[in-house]
Amino acid sequence: MKKKVVVFVLSAVAVVVAVFLFSYCRIQVMSVKENETSMRAVFISYIEYMKYFDEKSDLGVKKEIDTMIRNVKESGLNTIILQVRPFSDAIYPSRIFPLSYTVVGTEGGKRDFDILAYFIEQAHKESLKIHAWINPYRIRNTTDTSEISEENPCFKWLNTNKVKVIEGKGIYYNPADSDVMDLIVEGVKEIVTNYSVDGIIFDDYFYPDESIDLENYEEIKNTISLSDYRLSNTNTLVKMVYDAIKEENDKVLFGISPDGNITNNYEMHYADIKKWLKEDGYIDYIMPQIYYGFYHETKPFIETLKEWESLIENDVLIYPALALYKAGEVDQYAKSGSNEWIENDDIIVKQMKVITEKASNQNKEQLVENSLYPSYGYSLFRYDFLFTATSNEQLLKERENLLTWLKDQ
Repeated sequence: MKKKVVVFVLSAVAVVVAVFLFSYCRIQVMSVKENETSMRAVFISYIEYMKYFDEKSDLGVKKEIDTMIRNVKESGLNTIILQVRPFSDAIYPSRIFPLSYTVVGTEGGKRDFDILAYFIEQAHKESLKIHAWINPYRIRNTTDTSEISEENPCFKWLNTNKVKVIEGKGIYYNPADSDVMDLIVEGVKEIVTNYSVDGIIFDDYFYPDESIDLENYEEIKNTISLSDYRLSNTNTLVKMVYDAIKEENDKVLFGISPDGNITNNYEMHYADIKKWLKEDGYIDYIMPQIYYGFYHETKPFIETLKEWESLIENDVLIYPALALYKAGEVDQYAKSGSNEWIENDDIIVKQMKVITEKASNQNKEQLVENSLYPSYGYSLFRYDFLFTATSNEQLLKERENLLTWLKDQ
């Protein structure tokens, strides 16, 4: 009898230990997966280049990049959304696009080192990820064509239907043109082939106005509505880019950061977000620009986030972009909530807490369902506001609260 009791006790202990080890291992695996897939990001744009790189030597630019990397690492973030093609140009040596005036002063100028390669090398040393941010259609944000160099691929298309000068907006490629689509795809392939980026991301600059493609549409207007035609053009490009990335390197993610207002994506930009969040093969993650406060009268933050969540029917990850740049400013479209960013200095922290809590709850559910991939993260717009800008007192307070919270995570 004693021997049976001992055997029973030992068996029970073994079961408890096994359950503990199994749970512990699963938690460890989940932790690893979280580290691999969750995103805590910040945008670095051409505006930062023009502020920090202006007239500096190659060594000076490298020192500025080192500072950026160090600041991002020490803040507790893990990803940089790096603008690599702001205006039909590149911050890296390209066989397709000229070197950007934003990093060298004059379009097509020269630097003796590769800025993108250096960013990637230094970031990866610190276990930071780099997602290459591209504006696919924008050539200039002014209407002046005089400083567009002959080596810019748009130069040969000036005064044709492939490129449009739009008063009050700038110069853009025509989204309906097949040669334009091929150019954009080739540009993405060049990056993925030559650089160890962790992702490619487009922002919300899709259709720039309501007339750019009317000449193209004239040929088929009896077969499809103008809206559906434009959505189809955007979908074709997005699908082509996704397939090109995966063919070159299926580990590289493809994301899009669309307008936070879902209606605007259909009525202004012709970005078919519902399709991308339902059907596979378009994007890996969505980064909606939910640049609204909690008291925004028409697009309050929590309700807008829920609206985006409700669209996701596939495995696309969601990483909302947050509007740090609004701290201390009047939010003119928020109506009754227009002073929220002036009267509060912890809005971004509260938004991050909402996102983090959702991720935590989701992870608990996924652990039960044996699916270990979280689908929440965030990105801050943009670097300068997080680390150096001193435009107003509320921004300084918001930034202090934000950096304190990040370092405690």
